[in-house]
Amino acid sequence: MLTDPKMSAEQVSVELSSRRTGMSFQRTRMSADRTLMSVIRTSLSLISFGFTIFQVFEKLREAGTLEHVSAPRNFGVTLVCLGIAMLVFGIIYHVRFMQGLRAERTSMTADGLIHGESWFPASMVLVTAIILLLIGVAAIVSMLFQAGPFG
Repeated sequence: MLTDPKMSAEQVSVELSSRRTGMSFQRTRMSADRTLMSVIRTSLSLISFGFTIFQVFEKLREAGTLEHVSAPRNFGVTLVCLGIAMLVFGIIYHVRFMQGLRAERTSMTADGLIHGESWFPASMVLVTAIILLLIGVAAIVSMLFQAGPFG
């Protein structure tokens, strides 16, 4: 389309600007995915560290080395809960941000300001975050009720 000899310099400029704007949506989407990945990384650290603390002190209690382990147990549970809460808020923020971005992209496409030809798929990072959330919930259930896959 840009190689059409009948296009004026102004038309070429508008076309290039439209393409750059369209690509900026992809860059913004990838940035949102990177932000969610950082939330996943931090949540995973909190969940795994809390679960590990809980398990270590639980094994020490079972071995008879320690009698009262409520403080470390509560600390471990708190870290897992904090990781789960952080992940929930990260997922909610990501979904709302992506809905706004999609709405803006649809509006700009309808106004003819950008080309809406590229696909805007669901985020694999979001799927990963939801799976980690389910694992975190299973861990907290296991810790509190001694039931579930980690019990």
